[in-house]
Amino acid sequence: MNIDTDSDCLGFDPNHPLANKFDVLVYRDGLFSTLPKNFFQNWLGDTSQIGTMHIGKCSGFGVDSLVKYDSDAQALHVGRFVSGGLRLKFILNGQHETRAMSTSILSFIHPELKSPTLPQYGHSVIKNDIWIGDEVMMLGGGTIENGCIIGARSLLPPNFTSEPYGIYVGSPARLVRFRFTDKVIESLLELAWWDAPDLANWLKRVNRYFLVDFTQDESKTLDLLAEVKAHKATWGKKMALAV
Repeated sequence: MNIDTDSDCLGFDPNHPLANKFDVLVYRDGLFSTLPKNFFQNWLGDTSQIGTMHIGKCSGFGVDSLVKYDSDAQALHVGRFVSGGLRLKFILNGQHETRAMSTSILSFIHPELKSPTLPQYGHSVIKNDIWIGDEVMMLGGGTIENGCIIGARSLLPPNFTSEPYGIYVGSPARLVRFRFTDKVIESLLELAWWDAPDLANWLKRVNRYFLVDFTQDESKTLDLLAEVKAHKATWGKKMALAV
């Protein structure tokens, strides 16, 4: 299994307080990400030895969650600050051909039989600052955009694509509303706060902005976001000079 993450990762910490339930990736700045035990599985339910995953800082999935790899053709890419609930399932592939006489994989049943080439999903992408409720299932080839919320027990169908900062629920999942106004969403996407350099220290400096209700007053919210953008730009220049 090929697991990729941010470049300042120090590896897995077997002594982390959460290590009895999770494989914990720790970073030089003190932040961490978590993967539940037995997360990577194949179609037999055994630990998958193939496949690729990227996970960003401060992301994690709840206990008994899994990602199923049938081959190394599909990858799961997870950004930063993704909060996943219990018993999530990411089914990256496992399709059968539906256009032939049978959906059965005859070559599996007998070595002298042949099957059509099986369909393949694309990669699955979960971007940044996303909350996924308990027992969600995501089928392959989809993209969850920045800032989304996926309600508990929702089913994301193959090749699902969300809108940024949308709230989705149901089976199949449907958009019920957006978290913020169009202008606030546009400003948040421009800010992309999750990719600030020296992230942990920057978050300490701007933590107070994360305590504000962004739904009460659009004008005030946009002013606050403008302040955070300016702070991030200044911080970035400072970090560049420090290198």
